[in-house]
Amino acid sequence: MFNRTTLVILAVALAAALGLIAAQKILAPPAPENAPETRAITLFPQPRELPDFNLRQSDGTPLVPGELHGHWTVVFIGFTFCPDVCPMTLAELARAQRQLEDIPEAVRPRVLFISVDPERDSPERIGEYLTAFHPDTLGATADLPHLEEVTRSMSLVFMKVPPPEGVREDQYSIDHSSAMAILDPRARMAGVLQGPLDPDAIAADLRMLTDAWRD
Repeated sequence: MFNRTTLVILAVALAAALGLIAAQKILAPPAPENAPETRAITLFPQPRELPDFNLRQSDGTPLVPGELHGHWTVVFIGFTFCPDVCPMTLAELARAQRQLEDIPEAVRPRVLFISVDPERDSPERIGEYLTAFHPDTLGATADLPHLEEVTRSMSLVFMKVPPPEGVREDQYSIDHSSAMAILDPRARMAGVLQGPLDPDAIAADLRMLTDAWRD
């Protein structure tokens, strides 16, 4: 059981980690001169290779890096029991996705929602949850150690928050990054997306990046 000191230490560590993406945006060198000028997405000077990963999709099939090749992908971590941030974020991303439906499916940008709550979020539950947003949204999860490895490689973090005293143990919450990772069509981390979200700007950026990649 966590004591107060442990919780304070973990909270401070999480706050520092959550600030990592913001620090990257502020401190990273500018993108190369020939990079597309984006409005919502912050591109890195060079895409970053990610370690191999193997997640389980909502339909039970594996999700490996090769499955993401050919598409720009927005990666958002969360959990289906999230009361506000997750559904609001997915709804805003869905507004952007609807503006991209004219792009051929083979290269259409996608959203990948990774649940960091494998204890409660089965792949089937994730799939049912995502049907309320957009059909192009992918859902996946994995066991906890693998989730920690995958999210860390994308500079995203999460932490289980025990429920208040007297509340059932399964009524816990999860603190997680609100920033999102942007993967290029080779499944490399190419940038970040942070709030406040502007669906029009996100859609415009993803369309421009897709066109530039196809050229």
